[in-house]
Amino acid sequence: MIPLSLAEVAAAVGGTLRDVPDPAARVTGDVELDSRRIGPGGLFVALAGERVDGHDHAAAAVAAGAAGVLAARPVGVPAVLVPDVRDALGALAAAVLARLPGLAVVGVTGSSGKTSTKDLLAQLLAELGPTVAPPGSFNNEIGHPYTVLRSTAATRYLVLEKSMRGIGHIAALTRIARPRIGVVLNVGSAHVGELGSRENIARAKGELVEALPADGLAVLNADDPYVRAMAARTAARVVTVGLAPDADVRATGVRLDGHGVPSYRLVTAAAEVPVTLAVHGAHQVGNSLAAAAVALELGMSPEHAAAALGRARPLSRWRMEVTERADGVLLVNDAYNANPESMAAALRALTTMARGRRSWAVLGAMAELGGTAAEEHARVGALAAELAVDRVLVVGPDARPTHEAAGPDRSAHVPDVEAAVALLRAELRPQDVVLVKASRSAGLERVVAALADPPVAAPAAGGAAR
Repeated sequence: MIPLSLAEVAAAVGGTLRDVPDPAARVTGDVELDSRRIGPGGLFVALAGERVDGHDHAAAAVAAGAAGVLAARPVGVPAVLVPDVRDALGALAAAVLARLPGLAVVGVTGSSGKTSTKDLLAQLLAELGPTVAPPGSFNNEIGHPYTVLRSTAATRYLVLEKSMRGIGHIAALTRIARPRIGVVLNVGSAHVGELGSRENIARAKGELVEALPADGLAVLNADDPYVRAMAARTAARVVTVGLAPDADVRATGVRLDGHGVPSYRLVTAAAEVPVTLAVHGAHQVGNSLAAAAVALELGMSPEHAAAALGRARPLSRWRMEVTERADGVLLVNDAYNANPESMAAALRALTTMARGRRSWAVLGAMAELGGTAAEEHARVGALAAELAVDRVLVVGPDARPTHEAAGPDRSAHVPDVEAAVALLRAELRPQDVVLVKASRSAGLERVVAALADPPVAAPAAGGAAR
């Protein structure tokens, strides 16, 4: 974060100082949500969660070097007191960003592919200048401002991933950090249980392009009609990306190698250049086109963008994370999240990667599908059968329709992760290819951890704030 005095922090968030001997004392380090990560001069944000209350760790944070604490009640150490710590975190992020007018802010949203695209884009922009992007999926009302506050006076590009659980959520995030460039990847079935329809999901996702200024840029997926229609909802200039022949930035001649790694020709108004990605799955073509379009807007040449895409690696865990065991078994860990569209993309990637090898799809439940859950899980099983996946292993009661649709000849159903691991250990052969995918709540990353060579512990997706 840019250096601020505790008095300036209080003014930015509408707070009051408590137990602060010197209001001019400066926050010169990072803003942290976890007291264990505090360094000298940092600001500790005392969030109260379901299991851990950060206020209980305020004294430890100051003892570790924090200049002060953002808190909702007195904590016996220098603090800025506010009615709502989460709201104050957002206000502080907005205030800091207002002091960095030269920073180019890019927002990315979509029903699937947000994190992979954010990771690709962050690596491209890092070749143009200092770039800040969230680790993993820090994309909500806490992770979003936390990422903004990693910016300093040296930062040139800020890439923000934007999630939503309902109408108005993305709009609220854009008020914390208004983007100049917005990327909308797709409108799928994720959250249909909460929003009721894909039309409502499109309405919520489109809040990103509605927030763009007239001199901004909306990067829209030309292959998704819901996203393409968002061009009418923004005052910004629009660039379309995709496979569609009229897309402004498009891919032609897409091919996948034996490991599912795509290559294609990147076609822009300025040039046509070859691209070979270093990530797996045909769905990464669209993600990479979106990243390239933003980089081109910010001054990168098509040739540079193509080369940078070839260097970009997966950064976030459990998203088409590919490892190979000593016996040649290929483990594809895509267990961070799942919806019907990303399930289909992962299954297609599996069949490409397993050419000439036996394929396994270890599948768990997809969350937030509401009344369509049984139907959508059955569709996944039917697709696995259509793609001729050799073995389907369905984990957990909520995913049972996947097993039933895949058919008893190729599918097995087990109650939990432990049973899945036992079956796989008994039946896996050298050179098999194993895809593991489900919503985060299913915890299927533990399957990959148990099967790794050697087995490893499966850490939580994010540490608890304290």
